[in-house]
Amino acid sequence: MLSFKEIQEIAHKGPFQPNWDSLSKHQVPTWFKELKFGIFIHWGLYSIPAFNNEWYSRNMYIQGSPEFEHHISTYGPHKNFGYKDFIPLFKATKFDAKEWVRLFKKAGAKYIFPVAEHHDGFQMYKSQLSKFNVFDMGPKRDVLMELKIASEKENLVFCASSHRAEHFFFFGHGNDFDSDVQSNKERDQFYWPAKVEQNHFDKFSKPYPDDEFLLDWLMRTVELVENYQPKIIYFDWWIQHEAFKPYLKLFAAYYYNRAQEWGFDASIAYKHDAMVYGSGIIDVEKGKFSVPPIQYWQGDTSVAHNSWCYTHNLEYKQPRDIIYDLIEVVSRNGNLLLNIGPTGDGSIPKQDQKILLEIGKWLELNGEAIFSTQPWKKCQEGPTKIKEGKFNEEINTYSSEDIRFTAKGDAIYAFIMQPNTSTIKIKSFREYGVFEGIIRNVEILGQEQEISWNINIEALIIENPIVGNEYPIVVKINID
Repeated sequence: MLSFKEIQEIAHKGPFQPNWDSLSKHQVPTWFKELKFGIFIHWGLYSIPAFNNEWYSRNMYIQGSPEFEHHISTYGPHKNFGYKDFIPLFKATKFDAKEWVRLFKKAGAKYIFPVAEHHDGFQMYKSQLSKFNVFDMGPKRDVLMELKIASEKENLVFCASSHRAEHFFFFGHGNDFDSDVQSNKERDQFYWPAKVEQNHFDKFSKPYPDDEFLLDWLMRTVELVENYQPKIIYFDWWIQHEAFKPYLKLFAAYYYNRAQEWGFDASIAYKHDAMVYGSGIIDVEKGKFSVPPIQYWQGDTSVAHNSWCYTHNLEYKQPRDIIYDLIEVVSRNGNLLLNIGPTGDGSIPKQDQKILLEIGKWLELNGEAIFSTQPWKKCQEGPTKIKEGKFNEEINTYSSEDIRFTAKGDAIYAFIMQPNTSTIKIKSFREYGVFEGIIRNVEILGQEQEISWNINIEALIIENPIVGNEYPIVVKINID
C-alpha cells in the first residue's frame, strides 16, 4: 500500500502534475473511443433487500420513507437490525465471474465497469483499509479480482467505479432516532462518519468533508488502482464539491502518471463538471448531448427505468429503446455504458439476460456501424430531436424519416430508426446535398436481399429493403 508521501511523489514526477493546466492536456484513450459499448454493474449489499433502488442504505434511515416502513415491517427496528446486518446475508452463492463475462461478450460489450464501492461504503474487493469488504466479510471472495481476471481473459477491458464520496453523509439520517448508526460511526466502524446530509448539488455545502475523510477517500481510490489497475476510473457525483478539489487533482495526476509507468492509457470519467474540460471523460447520467460535443463523452443508462440495482419491482426497458440510445450516443461522439443489476445471490436476472442478448444479436449484424466509428459531418436528419442534459430519458417515437449517421474509412452508415416503408429516402445524400462526393455502392447490413438505389435532387432513394423489423436497420454507403 502506498503512503501519502509516495502518492504525492508519483503525482509530481510527471508527465502530469496535480493542476488543471497540466491535467487538461490529457487525451481520451483511443481504445475507449473505438469500443463504444460497455457494461456497468451495480451489485452489493443493497441487492439483498432489493427494495426500490440502490439507495436503500440511506433511505431506510429516513423516517416515514417507504424504505423505512419496509425495513421495520420486514427486518424489525433499526437498532436491532441495521444496514450492516445485511453483510452476513450477502453470500453470493451463485456468483460466477466467468458466466457474467461470457454474457457481456454475447451482448457485444467491449468493456466492463463494476461498482467497486457504492455510497454504502461496503467494498466489493479485498482491502487493507477497512474490514468491511467482500473478502473479509459476506462472500469472503475478491469479487473485483475475479471479474478482472475473467474480463481480461475474454478481451474485455476492465474498468471500475467508485461512489465513495457520498459516504460522508449517506448514513446521517440514522442519527435522528434510535438506530444502530449511532453506535457504529466511529473511525473504524462501517457507518463512519455519518455526517448531516448535504445539499447534493451545493458545491460549497457544510459541514465540509474534513481532511481525515478526504485522505481516506484518496487512499481507498489509490488502493483500487494499485491492486486492480483499472483502465478507467469512474467517479459518481459529489466529487464536484469544493473540498474534494485538491485531492481530486492529486489523484488524477497520480493515476495518469502511474498508468503511463505501467504502459497503458487511462482516463477518469466524471460528472457535473467536477474536472475541467479535457482532463477526463465527461459522463452524462441518463441523458445525452443534442449535438456532438468536441470532447469525447460517455452516456450511462440502465436496463430498468426505476433502479440501478436489482429490485423486486423493476420496470424494464425494451431492448429496442436501449439500441436507440446506443445509436444516439455513438452518432454524437460518445460511448454508452449500460447497467445491469445482479440479484443478491450473484445471478443475473432472466430479463437482464434477455435484453443483453437481444442487443448482442443486433450488434452481430450491425456492429461495424458502431464500433471504431466516428461522427459524420452531421449526426441526424428527420423530425425527432434529442433533448440535451442529464436525467432526461424520454422514450422517443421515431418516424421512417429519422436517420442517424456514423462514419468509418470509406463508409458512411445511416441508421434508419423506424424502417417501416418499402422505400428509404436519405435526404442528406441528395444531389448537391450535405454529401457531394462519389457513392460507389449502397447496401443494407445483414440483408442478402438485393436492393436498388439511385440519387435525385430529393434524396438517395433505396428500394426493396426488408422492413417490418422492430429494430433499426443500417444502410452502408461506400464512398470514394
